[in-house]
Amino acid sequence: MIVTFKTKAHADIMMFGDIAVKLLKLMGHSGTVPSALAAEDVPPALASLKKAIEAHKAAKPQPVKPAKKEDDEPEEIPVDLAQRALPLIQLLEAAAAAKTEVMWDQ
Repeated sequence: MIVTFKTKAHADIMMFGDIAVKLLKLMGHSGTVPSALAAEDVPPALASLKKAIEAHKAAKPQPVKPAKKEDDEPEEIPVDLAQRALPLIQLLEAAAAAKTEVMWDQ
């Protein structure tokens, strides 16, 4: 599943469903898709998401140099939750500044 986040103040953002639901829950939302945030609910959701991401960063151990495979190619490094959240944070910041709602659907 792909979830698309939309607001009048920012370009649409698409992300994989599992990550989107996790970020929605970090925002204090139930994780329901489709759904929306009213304009007045965007700033508190943004604050909750930022706080959760900072806590995640603080609790995460320092990255270890990736091990090499037999063919001398490094193993893939997973994308951190903070990096995945950045586009959504930017969308929420734009929506909060414009005092507009945020919607998401499949």
